[in-house]
Amino acid sequence: MESLVKFVQDEFVTRKELPEFAAGDTITVFYEIKEGNKTRTQFFRGTVIQRRGSGSSETFTIRKMSGSIGVERIFPINLPALQKIEVNKRGKVRRARIYYFRGLTGKKARITERRR
Repeated sequence: MESLVKFVQDEFVTRKELPEFAAGDTITVFYEIKEGNKTRTQFFRGTVIQRRGSGSSETFTIRKMSGSIGVERIFPINLPALQKIEVNKRGKVRRARIYYFRGLTGKKARITERRR
C-alpha cells in the first residue's frame, strides 16, 4: 500500500524547484493570499525550526519574532500558493529540529552564520 501511495505521488504530483535549506537557516517565503477575487503576494521571513516528512507530504516550520511574540508557521513544500523561497542566511546548528530555539531570548537566540 505504501509503495502505491509513493508511486502516485512521484507520478502525478509536480515538484517545485526550491533552494536547499535546513534547520537554522533564515529564509523568506513568498506566497499568494486570495482575498475575495483579488490575489496578493505576502512574505514570511524567519528561521527554519524543522523540516518534516518526505516526498510530496514534506513540510517545514518557520519561526519569527513579531515584536516580543514568537510566531510560527508551517508550510507544505507542495503548497500551490507558494511562489518562491529565498535563503537569506545559512545558520550553523547541530540539530535537525531546533525546538530549543523557542525558549531562547536576547543574545542567546542568535544563530551563527555558516561559512560558505
